[in-house]
Amino acid sequence: MATRKAAAKPTSQTASRPNVSAEDLLHYYREMLLSRRFEEKSGQMYGMGLIGGFCHLYIGQEAVVVGLEAAAEEGDKRITSYRDHGHMLACGMDPKGIMAELTGREGGFSKGKGGSMHMFSKERHFYGGHGIVGAQVPLGAGLAFADKYLGNGRVTFTYFGDGAANQGQVYETYNMAELWMLPVIFVIENNQYAMGTSVKRSTMSPSLWQRGAAYGIEGEEVDGMDVLAVKAAGERAVAHARGGKGPYILEVKTYRYRGHSMSDPAKYRTREEVQKMRDERDPIEQVRQMLLTGSHATEDDLKAIDREIKEIVNEAAEFSKESPEPSLDELWTDIYA
Repeated sequence: MATRKAAAKPTSQTASRPNVSAEDLLHYYREMLLSRRFEEKSGQMYGMGLIGGFCHLYIGQEAVVVGLEAAAEEGDKRITSYRDHGHMLACGMDPKGIMAELTGREGGFSKGKGGSMHMFSKERHFYGGHGIVGAQVPLGAGLAFADKYLGNGRVTFTYFGDGAANQGQVYETYNMAELWMLPVIFVIENNQYAMGTSVKRSTMSPSLWQRGAAYGIEGEEVDGMDVLAVKAAGERAVAHARGGKGPYILEVKTYRYRGHSMSDPAKYRTREEVQKMRDERDPIEQVRQMLLTGSHATEDDLKAIDREIKEIVNEAAEFSKESPEPSLDELWTDIYA
């Protein structure tokens, strides 16, 4: 009977930083800033009544998806839950199409019928955006199964949160993924709170990634507020999965600054806790300081990038306002019956 490797020990958070070029640093800074400014604008538009339904913002977690996209190759797939705007931006989807979908307009990626949670892009290999907690995990394994069947060398990044990590279907998926040695990377975006419940109150496990050890799945914990640490861990995970060694689990310790959704006042934590994370751990500010102290960019350079990003986001907002609502005929398209 084939033997399985034991889960790897978590990578030390004090490990030396990898060498990174000024060009790459600026790229990560720009991508994270685009996500931050886009989400800030989304929050504003929600408050103005231009976005309806549910809306979950990614503010604070930008280093996770930007770091992992830096480790991905063309053709790799990604699937996530309802906190999905940052993932779409990082994989190259047009901000105009994303914002138009948020506002329910026909210029959106799902023709205005999916809203915040349900967007897709075959061109960018983005498979949602899923509102049912944990439902995307077996779907992600299915995408990886197709890649293994086709022998195309692709991997799938399957994102889910610390709350979803307690769902039974996650462990059924772990079992099948390891049994079939699927090229899937399970990314646990542990932002410390499952809706309003602290992870300390919802699980007895000292870590979430180590649960994969029962199935022989390797993995590690990584500082999700450090884009370079995430990229390095992503490269290890990608090499493992693409090398035919089966699934890999990354527990990315991150933090969201806003409530679970726009309707959440977040009274289950103190303002001081959130402010401390902003002041000491902000992923964008970390890269900003690296650029400045390393003389890779000046304050004026970074201000110019911020102006450029704000212009892109404002153009997306205007496009979404000008795009018409979907016609009544769209009620009968893209459905089974």
